[in-house]
Amino acid sequence: MTQAAQTAKRTPPYATVFEQIAHRRGRKIATVSVARKLLTHAYHVLRDLDAAQQPKEPCTTA
Repeated sequence: MTQAAQTAKRTPPYATVFEQIAHRRGRKIATVSVARKLLTHAYHVLRDLDAAQQPKEPCTTA
């Protein structure tokens, strides 16, 4: 995951976060923070995709 973070920290959405954290805490901790953000975003994408693919139950009114 840190390999993906190494690449992601150069892209605009993650670069600003990386630079802010690197300034305060150091580059290694900032890289792990970017990796965590990537995992969080991946989780939310997969969670929403799973919810969208579940079949809908027919609405029956009695």
